[in-house]
Amino acid sequence: MSNNWHSTYDVIVVGSGAGALTGAITAGKNGMKTLVTEKMDKWGGSSAYSGGGLWIPNNFLMREAGLLDSEEEALKYMEAVIHDVGPASSRERKEAYVKNAPVMVEMLRDFGFEWVRAEFYPDYYPEKPGGKVGRCIEGEIFNGKKLGKLLKTINGVPSAPNVPVKSANAYLLPLVFQTWKGFTTAMKILGIAIGWTLTGRYPLGIGRSLVGQLMYILQSNYKTPVWLECPMKDIIIQDGRAVGLVIEKEGKLVNVQAQKGILLAAGGFAKGDEYRRKHQPVGADWTSASPGNTGDIHQIGEKIGCAMALMDEAWWGGSYIMDGKVMFSVNDRSFPGTILVDHSGERYVNESTSYVDFGRAILDREAKVGGAIPSWLIISKQHRRKYMFGMMMPGLTPKKYIKDGTIVKADTIEELANKCNINEENLVKTVKRFNSFAKQGLDDDFKRGNDIYDRYYGDPRVLPNANLAPFENGPFYAIRFYPGDLGTKGGLLTDEHARVLREDGSVIEGLYCTGNNSASVMGQTYPGPGSTLGPSCTFGYVAMNHLAEKK
Repeated sequence: MSNNWHSTYDVIVVGSGAGALTGAITAGKNGMKTLVTEKMDKWGGSSAYSGGGLWIPNNFLMREAGLLDSEEEALKYMEAVIHDVGPASSRERKEAYVKNAPVMVEMLRDFGFEWVRAEFYPDYYPEKPGGKVGRCIEGEIFNGKKLGKLLKTINGVPSAPNVPVKSANAYLLPLVFQTWKGFTTAMKILGIAIGWTLTGRYPLGIGRSLVGQLMYILQSNYKTPVWLECPMKDIIIQDGRAVGLVIEKEGKLVNVQAQKGILLAAGGFAKGDEYRRKHQPVGADWTSASPGNTGDIHQIGEKIGCAMALMDEAWWGGSYIMDGKVMFSVNDRSFPGTILVDHSGERYVNESTSYVDFGRAILDREAKVGGAIPSWLIISKQHRRKYMFGMMMPGLTPKKYIKDGTIVKADTIEELANKCNINEENLVKTVKRFNSFAKQGLDDDFKRGNDIYDRYYGDPRVLPNANLAPFENGPFYAIRFYPGDLGTKGGLLTDEHARVLREDGSVIEGLYCTGNNSASVMGQTYPGPGSTLGPSCTFGYVAMNHLAEKK
């Protein structure tokens, strides 16, 4: 049967984020001729937007530092925090993850990828059996000039400054004017930025370092073609096997043959508002995902009979809007001097908890009683004086944000309640109760500041609890918080080899999937920093090794 093939490859990788590029490198290492195709005019996907960390239990940097970890400990932890959500997070998939993740990063290390460890970054549920500190690794600052012409088309958050920062030290930046460690970290980052620029280098940090290093490895070793602005339009199935793709190239539809297999790694559907609302309680308004994540591949997968799972899930997190941009909140809500309330004026969540639990709490509160979208983060004068919030420096709250209503400012809690349409009596009671917690150092309602993760984003100088401080003298500030996300986490159901499955559990031969195109092995939770990128890269690696082993 002839398909009038435009071109032929052993493997076609759809997408250009970290999972896609890791898969393409693995395919090249196994001697397979590979094509990477990307629908956007930039490569890197949401991975380039990200913090760039990968959650890798038992990684080689931990071993070099003398820290004990093992597959068994990682599995114990994953079983403790990931609830049973069906085959997406089956025991077999968890085992495949913890077995292959450390091997995958060692393969990349051997190619020259420079890894560093976020040595103080804890798992998000450190009190659970098997919880550890130091499982998150990331790329060292990378010289983007090594990418040549490809540097011009690397993805990145629009208008965000190119700062050579790493997840390992980013948590210290809000303390830049408060602690010596925060100040020296900021000065070191500034020194790198100036020094590299003066010597003709272009420093890439966090997510852009990750995809930049991966693309450099791919091109310097295999010169793999990368087709930009070439969206996939369909999967060609013959005799139950995926044999090629229909791709739009230069305005024309062409059939491209994949003689061995296809890896789908083109992200989730967070930006596909209409499609998303069919599956989730919110649309695309508050997501931080890349614009290309519109769910095209999900819909094609549904059409050809792929099993789907976790379609109602996302990598949730609280978000706020500044200058018309969605700001994903990680640490600014966690420092002493904040509380989150709904329109009834009641607290309902630990403000310092992991972002996925924080975002889910907003959704759950809205579903249960209403009035939680938006919620309000109340901020004390002391918090505004000491810590960064978003891009606002300590002590500087631009008048434009007060004028346009982004931030509400008031001299008293009562006045703030009225301006925000929050129940005044309840808010006064909530603040009074919270103040008593702050003074005793123990949050009796939500246990804020009780574990290592909370304190990671706290102020160690504040005693007796690094996350709690009372609301005393005004002015007070408030900003709207929404249930945002880093991307969706549901999609095509895959097995432990990353093979795509049908509803009856059978395998669609030749078709593999990873990243947010697939239903996550992490189920409904987020075990630790890098739980999105870790599995994406790992199952891209697993998929191409499995494909290479098939005769």
